[in-house]
Amino acid sequence: MLIFLSVAMSAAAQAFLKHGVGTVAIASPAATLSAMLMTPSVIIGLSLYAAGAVVWLFVLQRTPLSLAYPFVALGFVATALIGATVFGETLSIIRMTGVGLIILGCVLVAQSA
Repeated sequence: MLIFLSVAMSAAAQAFLKHGVGTVAIASPAATLSAMLMTPSVIIGLSLYAAGAVVWLFVLQRTPLSLAYPFVALGFVATALIGATVFGETLSIIRMTGVGLIILGCVLVAQSA
């Protein structure tokens, strides 16, 4: 369960980061970075990453790395779905096939446990 919580936090972090940087006007690199880091959505996204990393530490304490780490790939699945549903991004057949293969890989890894 902790693996899925960590992955969900990472995917949510991506959504907040995407939203946050999308609201910042592009200026000089330093000004743009400064504005990004002050955006509430970016702050939330970075906080979710940090919290997810703490949860991941507990995962690593209890689970073999070779079993746990492949499930990080589920973050790609979650972020693709968030991109499509929240940001209106297009998921092509090729991209959907890739997402399906990631899911199949995670199922196979889970079966090996």
